[in-house]
Amino acid sequence: MKNIQSKTIVFITGAFVTHTGWENWVTYFENLGYTCINEPWPFKRGTAAQLRSKQPYDTQLADLHYSDVVEHYAHIILKQDEKPILIGHSLGGLTVQMLLQRNLGVAGIAIHSVPPQGVTTFEFSFIKSLWKPLGLFSSLKKTHLMSFKEWQYAFTNGLSYEEQKESYENNTIPESRRVMRGPLGSQGKINFKKPHPPLLFIAGSADHIMPASLNYTNYKKYKDPKSVTDYMEFEGKNHYVLGLPSWRDEAEFTNSWINKQFGILN
Repeated sequence: MKNIQSKTIVFITGAFVTHTGWENWVTYFENLGYTCINEPWPFKRGTAAQLRSKQPYDTQLADLHYSDVVEHYAHIILKQDEKPILIGHSLGGLTVQMLLQRNLGVAGIAIHSVPPQGVTTFEFSFIKSLWKPLGLFSSLKKTHLMSFKEWQYAFTNGLSYEEQKESYENNTIPESRRVMRGPLGSQGKINFKKPHPPLLFIAGSADHIMPASLNYTNYKKYKDPKSVTDYMEFEGKNHYVLGLPSWRDEAEFTNSWINKQFGILN
């Protein structure tokens, strides 16, 4: 394996939340000497409160497709002076996979990732968490904002009521149902036999919306024997993993894994 070299990281946020959830990670990696790029999706620049005020009639966001999100980050990557490391959470994890497939990153970390087309599970928590956001019988002309009750179950299960309430107010924003449905079809297709840059999957045993078993199935789909594909599961971590007091667990493991790909001994 050829060691990768890059001092640039592009962070890719997931659905339902603002990109500010990466702030701890950005500070952590900047202190290690990385240039960190943390840009929001199209039509999502603003505070959580500002973006929620547009619900449910943010027509620009409602018309956004998942392929638009992927291209948005592809353009950001191509503006950098070097090919970056890609780190994504949830739908951002799938976006990392999509961009690595196009060789737009030197390595990728998919944290509690949404699965590509054709990879699914029948776990109750997965179906319950996504039933309303997907809104298969709802209008695509309106955005979806997770209710506090949905947030408690899908993202912050196991936290205190106060922690759940504060995280909801600080993070939740409306989402495009077109984006949410996109990965179910060709917009989320991955060629699992194709060689790819090093890819790490990080999962959490307590995640309701993206169960660890689903992340593991996604990981096992990759078939190229010469490509590095790794998997790590953290006990007790829910989908709000970036905002938990223990966020350093994943950040430090990610740094160690990156150093391993660089050929640096920890």
